Order: sequence, then structure tokens, then C-alpha cells
Amino acid sequence: MSLTDAQWARIEPLLPDRTPKRGGRWRDHRQVIDAIAFKYRTGTPWMDLPEHFGSWKGAHNRLRKWAADGYLGEGLHRPPRPSRRRRRPRLGGRSRLHRRPRPPARRRGPSKGAPAGEPDDHALGRSRGGLTTKIHLAADSRCRPLAFVLTPGQAGDAPAFEQVMARLRVLRQIGRPRVTPDMVLADKAYSSRAIRRHLRRRGIRAVIPQPADQAANRKRLGRLGGRPPAFDREAYKQRNTVERCINKLKQWRGLATRYDKTATIYLAGLHLAAIFIWSAR
Repeated sequence: MSLTDAQWARIEPLLPDRTPKRGGRWRDHRQVIDAIAFKYRTGTPWMDLPEHFGSWKGAHNRLRKWAADGYLGEGLHRPPRPSRRRRRPRLGGRSRLHRRPRPPARRRGPSKGAPAGEPDDHALGRSRGGLTTKIHLAADSRCRPLAFVLTPGQAGDAPAFEQVMARLRVLRQIGRPRVTPDMVLADKAYSSRAIRRHLRRRGIRAVIPQPADQAANRKRLGRLGGRPPAFDREAYKQRNTVERCINKLKQWRGLATRYDKTATIYLAGLHLAAIFIWSAR
């Protein structure tokens, strides 16, 4: 997988200058991004990268530096696009990804040499499937990712909802980025009073089905249970865009199976995949 000329024209202005603070000039950024994309797309080890990509150590070090400096972060894969109508991003969904490398250290505190902002547990935890990382994401109506949040595999879905909403940024051609969607489409795991109250306070319409146990408990309480929450069944049919977005990410073997030790670098790989998804059309 290689960047096309149209994709590179969008990404090049957002990358740092090719002249580092010390030494000579960096290798071509385009070649490095192609090498990193090949590694995550195929899941091949760094040392087995084809020779035409150059030194694998240079590509790996460049990925670590960009991940720490925030160049491969939110906003890079969402360039402003002219639009005459108000678009409605549809949010929700999550994916659990398995990994095989060594587990995180048992000692407390950040690991030695870990980048700034790296969680102590590296977003790794034990669940029924073993040592896993859970990805919470938001996607728009065209199956394109808008925001990512990583948590350990045993973490719940609902606690990460507000973190995903806080990272939502939809760039516009004129004005500030849009942070408040018209509606949120989410599955039953996000059906809670706290989430519905959070959306109501921000003026966002919630399209979230109510689980059977919550409905039964409300009926058991009678008048004290209150009215059932509003639910638009027709609008909820569009929530499949999130599952289709997750399916696109799982086509990248280096993301479907996590090989990175640090969550910072793994998150940078997710953003790189989002760059290709957003610039595909």
C-alpha cells in the first residue's frame, strides 16, 4: 500500500520540516509513511520490511517521534472539506483486539523510556479473550473514524463514552471545528442515565435502545420508573456504519492483532489507518 499523489498532497503540509534540529536531512517523509503503512497493513515485523523502504530502524524511530509529538494524531486524517449542507456524524461502537506480545510490567508507575501521556497499564488488560486492548471509536455516516480512545480489555464501554465525545472534532472549511453532532447512535452498552443526561445537557439527540433488564425494572417500579426513553427505530438502522468502520480497521493486520507494547504507538497506527480511510475517496 502506497500513498497516491492526491493523498500525499493533503498530508505533506501537516508533517514537520524534513530538516531535523541536529544532523542532516531526514529521509523522505512519503517513503517513511509508506513503510509504516505497509508494516501495519500486513502485520510484518519491523525487521522484515522490504529493502526498498530503506532502514526499518529509521521508520520505527520516525513513528515513535511523530507519535510523541502528536503529528500522527487527531485532526490529521480529517482535512476540511467544502460542504453546502450540515452533516450529522453518527457515533458509537467499540472493538476488542487481541495481541500476543509480552504483558505489561507489574511494577507501578510509567515504564522506562515510555512517551509522555503513556498509561501505566499500556491500555492492556485481561478479559475473556486473554490479554486485550479495547478500542472505543466514533464514526460518521460514511464509515470514517472520528475519534479513538484506548482502554484495557476488561474495561466497560459506557465509562469511555464521554472521553470519545470530548475528542470529537469535525473540521469545517470556515469557522471552528464542530464538536456537537445532531444525534448519537449507540448500542445497548451505552444505555445509562448518565449518558442520556450528558447528551441532553449538550442538546444532542440520543438514539440508544434500552436493554430488557432496564425496561423490566422501570415497569416494576410503576410510576416511579418514569417514561421510557425515546427511541427512533428507523434512525437506529444507520448504526451499522460504525461496524463497517471497525471492519475497515481490522483489515489492517497490525491493528487487528496488536504487536506494539506502548498504547501511544498503537494509537498512532490507528490514526495512520484513518488517514488512508479518509483519503481513499
